[in-house]
Amino acid sequence: MVVEDEPDLAGLVASYLERDGFETTVTGDGAAAIDLARGVDPDVMVLDLGLPGLDGVEVCRRLREFSDAYVVMLTARTEEVDTLIGLSVGADDYMTKPFSPRELSARIQARIRRPRAGLGGPRPPSPTRGLRVFGDLAVDVAAREVTVGGRPIHLTRTEFDVLAVLSADPGVVVTRSGLIGAVWRTGWDGADHLVDVHIGHLRRKLGDDAVRGRYVRTVRGVGYRMGDGR
Repeated sequence: MVVEDEPDLAGLVASYLERDGFETTVTGDGAAAIDLARGVDPDVMVLDLGLPGLDGVEVCRRLREFSDAYVVMLTARTEEVDTLIGLSVGADDYMTKPFSPRELSARIQARIRRPRAGLGGPRPPSPTRGLRVFGDLAVDVAAREVTVGGRPIHLTRTEFDVLAVLSADPGVVVTRSGLIGAVWRTGWDGADHLVDVHIGHLRRKLGDDAVRGRYVRTVRGVGYRMGDGR
């Protein structure tokens, strides 16, 4: 789904995506985008931040109430605060205008091709189905399900992928650049704050915090690793 109020730009982005094999739905209205998303259930939303009326931040916030679509925010504003506001409501990536529609399509294709569960290819089945347990936290990689104390926790695709990377080798510290390379893509030229924002969301949903670090621990100056759940 392409949500952009500049018709020429929206059409250009849609044409590049369609050429690369995507089915597209285009709208220039934020409120209409929410209604359409409920019916279409998009895998990806390319979302302009500066929509009139219901802006991209509010669209993304409402979208996250029912969808884990991969969201790429488009913004004409280069101030970092605008980017972080967008990411704080669940955007996965951003591009500043003017941008290359070819690069946008390449980013999306690289993202959706990445194996989510295996992070390195499929694994043979086992009785635990790839279950990783840290105290009350259970991460079922094969099913892409997370529970805390038996209670299901809804994570976005990106939040789950961050948790999957960290929990794959719990004793190892993963740097911010390592997480960006594993979860987003190589060659990321944006701010490392992208990782910190998603870690913050993850901790909040798991009922964790930076001080206790039961599930996700900060290694100051280096990155993050899994806690033991205690």
